[in-house]
Amino acid sequence: MTSVMRTILLAATILSLSACDRTSNQAEQELDQDEGSIDGETIESEGGLVGKLDISLRGTEMVETPFQAPDGSTVQLSNFIGKPVLVNIWATWCAPCIVEMPMLDELAIREKDRLKVLVVSQDIQGAEKVDPFFERARFTELEPYIDPENGLSFGFGSGLMPTTVLYDARGKEVWRVIGAMDWDGPKAAALMEETLSE
Repeated sequence: MTSVMRTILLAATILSLSACDRTSNQAEQELDQDEGSIDGETIESEGGLVGKLDISLRGTEMVETPFQAPDGSTVQLSNFIGKPVLVNIWATWCAPCIVEMPMLDELAIREKDRLKVLVVSQDIQGAEKVDPFFERARFTELEPYIDPENGLSFGFGSGLMPTTVLYDARGKEVWRVIGAMDWDGPKAAALMEETLSE
């Protein structure tokens, strides 16, 4: 991990370890532990990241909304069918999202042959905000996909960022984590293993 990524991680951790409300650029909120719409296990890392595992949509088709690839072309999640894909929606103003990014990059490096990791920014300013962030972070595998219309955020319907959804190689949802997670930890590895070993 580069010193720039460590600095980003430390700063973001200090700012907040809660999930971000997608409807407000600066609003942050604690995950509601009693939220009835999210059924599943609360996952809390040693570093204080908190998310909820949701398997209620297992087997549903990919959200089909267009977003922008790093080369400026328009893509949809179905363009990535063929191997499992982990889709993370995030924003540059969302502190727990920023904490996850270096871990997602490490995951993308480790599982490059078995998994596509897509991080799709929901920043309404698009490349204007995202490109400088990526230049500073110098990720190895992550690429700056952008969705300034927030189509994926609305399609996933969680109302919080980060939200991360795992799809199998056929494009069917396996599970989602609403909130932040330690993607380097044993819980993440265990959750993905069945899908990645198929």
